[in-house]
Order: sequence, then structure tokens, then C-alpha cells
Amino acid sequence: MIEVKNITQSYGKNVDILKDINFTVRENCVTALVGANGAGKSTLLSVIANLIPARSGEVLIDGKAVAKIKTADVAKKVAFLKQSQHFDIRIPVKDVVEFGRFPHCGGRMKDADNKKVSDALEYMDLKYIAHKYIDEISGGQRQRAFIAMILAQDTPYIFLDEPLNNLDMKYSVEMMKIVKKLVTDLGKTIVVVLHDINFASAYADHIIAMKDGKIHKEGSPAEIVNSEILNPVFGHEFNIVERDGKRVCLYFN
Repeated sequence: MIEVKNITQSYGKNVDILKDINFTVRENCVTALVGANGAGKSTLLSVIANLIPARSGEVLIDGKAVAKIKTADVAKKVAFLKQSQHFDIRIPVKDVVEFGRFPHCGGRMKDADNKKVSDALEYMDLKYIAHKYIDEISGGQRQRAFIAMILAQDTPYIFLDEPLNNLDMKYSVEMMKIVKKLVTDLGKTIVVVLHDINFASAYADHIIAMKDGKIHKEGSPAEIVNSEILNPVFGHEFNIVERDGKRVCLYFN
């Protein structure tokens, strides 16, 4: 269980980015963080993963304060995929996936580590391009390779910061289907930052809407995807319709 208690974060002394954030990460489901640019979504994700220290408050993972857990041990609990991944050297897909095992083996791969890498490549349907360099494959394949990397890390919690960034519609849908499968097939608990409300409505089990560094409202997609909540969060008037039991935002009147 991950509990976020009274978290505050700031840039400088007078600019609060997060203001008294409190919530519990829902187990074995997809939680989407939504909100306008600057709402604090990515910062919150980084604070929970202990990549950025909180100014005040605490994050508990299985009852232990994350700030007091060794970095390597946190990496065995939480896998974090940032908005963009940069490799300064040409590297094969298989080697990228092997990075996920570093918290467990420190770079000294053993049979068990190789098995985790092989399983991740197979699950993400990447074995046929495992030998190719990461800069030679498509954006969608590259994102699947990074998902395979965090699968090889074998953590119960997965944080994804805008995983649909720079993906076209086909690959965005494919990626969200994969995210959902990680929960249903493997029992993962996933927190994902999304900009498109319709993807959150279609694939998330729980949505946290943020505004100005605070949680404006959280609940199921049916509870959050309505104009009374979304209009003030995004500063935009939404036209919301329902189709096949899902609420869809039309970005025009």
C-alpha cells in the first residue's frame, strides 16, 4: 500500500507546487492523474517515488516512510517511467530491458535476471526486434521496450509519466490497453499521468483531478468526467456525452 500524507513541495521559498496532498494509491487498478499543465501531476509522481524530496509530509510504502528506505529498495517496489528516455549511446532493445534488473543484480546478470528479461520481451512482443538498436525502431515499439524494462524490474507499483507523449492514436490506444493488461494479467498497481481525459475515462479505474497543486476531486471515471468538475480543473467548457457506458469529452460545442 502507498499512502500519501500531507505532502507539500515548492520551487524556491514562496512558490508552492504541491499543497497538502493526501490520498491512498488504489491497489491493483489504474489511477490516472489529470489536470492542466502546471497542476503538479508529474511533481507528485516524482515525490511519491522519492525522486524529489517533499518539503513536508510523508509517503509510506507498505507502512514505511519512503524517505527512510534505501534507493535500491525503493526501486524494487516502484518502477518509474519518465516522459522521455534519453540514451547517449546506441544500444540494443534487449540491453535497454536489462537495465530494469539493475536494482536486483547491480549489473551482474544471473539466470533469474535473464529469465525476467526474456519474459518481459515476450510479454511485450519484442523478441523479434530484441537485437535492434533502440533508435532504429518506431516510437510505439520504443515505448513498449521501456515498458518491458520496467516489467523486468518486477515491482508491484508502476508509475508512468505521460506515456502517450509523442505517440499517434493507434499506439496510444495500444499503450493504454497494455497498461490495463498489466493490472488484469499481472496484478500491478499503476499510477499514470494523462493529458487526454478520454483515455482516462476509458482505461482508468480511478481518477485524481488536480488543480493548482491540490487535489480538486478524486473518484471513478463516472464521478469525475462531468463538466462541473472538469470545467474548473482545465478552465475549459466541456461537452460530455455517454457512449457504451463510458463518458466522452467533446472538445467543441
